[in-house]
Amino acid sequence: MSNSVTPASSGQASRATNQWIRGVVFTALFGALFIAGSFVKINLGFTPVPISLQGFTIMLAGGLLGAVYGFWSIFIVVALTALGLPLMNGSGGIAQITGPTAGFIWMFPVSAFLVGWITDRIYAGSRTISRIRQVWLLIAIFAFGSLLLYASGVPWLAHVVDSEKYDTFSGALRAGMYPYLPGDALKAVAATLVIIALKPVLPIIRPRGK
Repeated sequence: MSNSVTPASSGQASRATNQWIRGVVFTALFGALFIAGSFVKINLGFTPVPISLQGFTIMLAGGLLGAVYGFWSIFIVVALTALGLPLMNGSGGIAQITGPTAGFIWMFPVSAFLVGWITDRIYAGSRTISRIRQVWLLIAIFAFGSLLLYASGVPWLAHVVDSEKYDTFSGALRAGMYPYLPGDALKAVAATLVIIALKPVLPIIRPRGK
């Protein structure tokens, strides 16, 4: 019995390897983009939650890389930050992921995964989408890339902040959600436009087994 490798199987193995390498490269690239986005921040003074580009990079990671690679590009940065590397806001360690903004940080990888998951289904193997699907993409990116973060971010902020003004749920909403919604809407629009523009020209990457 011959154990020789056929050209077809060799080609499939080569394509799988290329897909894996491409996935690793893009995961690292968007992880670096996420790190850079964390350094672009504006402190509002009345709240420990700054305005930053982290949410925007998460939307892009999920929308352009898909669910799996989008998740890993953000999760790896969060995990390395927890281990002490100063990757987010120039600091790292357990204090970074248990502080006032920890509720948002925990949700970052989940947000990227869900943005990628719904984006993959909206595109459904196509390189371009119709106007109505573009609208659905915008809604999904705003819901999973912005609103979802507040589901854990606001309650944790109310739990951690030692202030009579902001340690209630309504106070945490005023400090950690309401001021940011207009900016989040703009980020969602910008991310949607970038995804629509780049999705047709970026190489398709899929996890092994896909």
